Amino acid sequence: MMADQLNYDNLSIVLLIMVLTLDHDIRFNNRNEEDNMTQHIKKIHYAWWVLLGIALIVGLAKGGIMTAGGLFLTPVTQDLGIGMGSLTLYFSISSIVTMLFLPIAGKLMSKYNIRIVLIIGIILQAGSFAMFGLMNSVWGWYLFCIPMSIGSVFVAQMAGPILINNWFKKHNGLAMGIMVASGGLFGAILQPMAGNLIASNGWRYTYIFLGLLVMAIVIPTVLLTIRMSPQQKGLQPLGIEEVKKDEKPLAATGVKSSVALKSSAFYWLLIFFFFVTSIGSFGQFVAPFAMNLGYNISFAGSAMGGWQIGTLVGAITFGILTDKIGARNTAIFAMIVGLVPVVMLITVATKPAMFNIAIAIFGFIVASIGTLGPLLTTALFGNKEYGQIYSTAVIGLAIAGMVALPAYGYIAQLTGSYTSILYAVAIMMIINVIAVIFAFKGKKKLEANGLWE
Repeated sequence: MMADQLNYDNLSIVLLIMVLTLDHDIRFNNRNEEDNMTQHIKKIHYAWWVLLGIALIVGLAKGGIMTAGGLFLTPVTQDLGIGMGSLTLYFSISSIVTMLFLPIAGKLMSKYNIRIVLIIGIILQAGSFAMFGLMNSVWGWYLFCIPMSIGSVFVAQMAGPILINNWFKKHNGLAMGIMVASGGLFGAILQPMAGNLIASNGWRYTYIFLGLLVMAIVIPTVLLTIRMSPQQKGLQPLGIEEVKKDEKPLAATGVKSSVALKSSAFYWLLIFFFFVTSIGSFGQFVAPFAMNLGYNISFAGSAMGGWQIGTLVGAITFGILTDKIGARNTAIFAMIVGLVPVVMLITVATKPAMFNIAIAIFGFIVASIGTLGPLLTTALFGNKEYGQIYSTAVIGLAIAGMVALPAYGYIAQLTGSYTSILYAVAIMMIINVIAVIFAFKGKKKLEANGLWE
């Protein structure tokens, strides 16, 4: 009996030891799994989270608001009895405001908390866009396009390139491509949706719905993901070994803005920006062009969805190509390929399938505006004073919008056709090939004179 009791006690002790050992192993293994998971999560550089935020913000601001404006032109002009040229003057006012505000925007973004700046920016942009839905006179568009343009400078133009240049030492071209592609992705969803909403609920409802939707998504995204620089997270840009906050980042290299802005390379870059934006401005007239050919607003919205898919593919393609063959060669390639959809729209636009294919290719080329503009600036002048140089160079974009958009509107209004506009677009593509070649010749002069530091 005593022996049985001892064996029972011994067995109990052994079982207890086994249970404790097993528990220890489980805890140890779980802790190892947690540590491995934590290490894996830490391997994801915060730059990618910033890029995710940028993609959502820029994608919605461009795909949901900026490029959607063309869908409203025909319904608004028909409903309110406004001429196409008169309504599109608000694009010109927007461009003037953008041109005046761009030099100020770069300074404000470097001086104040970028999250506060971007939240104010999206309220101005999306809120003003929503207000268009309450207007009964063309003066409403002239008035509210002013705060809308100020907000878009921060949200849709300046934030993405500046943040990507701050956060990405490697994969800069890919990151720019993803940012621009986001506009295509969201546009491919929102443009057909907007076309259908206009057809079913009217242009007023659609203006208000899109404006509120964009604000509701962008504001939380800004708060959760955006930080101005890697140093705020104790990091270095992606591609450089991560360091502590008190360690100094690698010095930026390039040309000083005071030198760059006086160089021939800058003037040729300005010309490129002007014409590439004029080319892209045709996107605002895809819907009126389609309806001029006899297609309905739903078809036009679907066509713009195809444009945005083309933009998505083009943005990624141009980003990767820039990393592989350089910004110069990629820009020349984009302009040459751009002649294909122009020829198609002049010759076979009355065939629905051909129209959609041409518009998708056109969108593919227009992706070069958002991708190649910042990358060409970096390739020509470096990162030393990138913000100041880029914010001045994109004045070319603003001037193009100020001139091209109302010019296209009045040409369409006077001639009742878009063919002459397409011929002008083809000529601008050829001029841009020349501009890129001479811009990089100007860069060689800067290097030869020892102005690249």
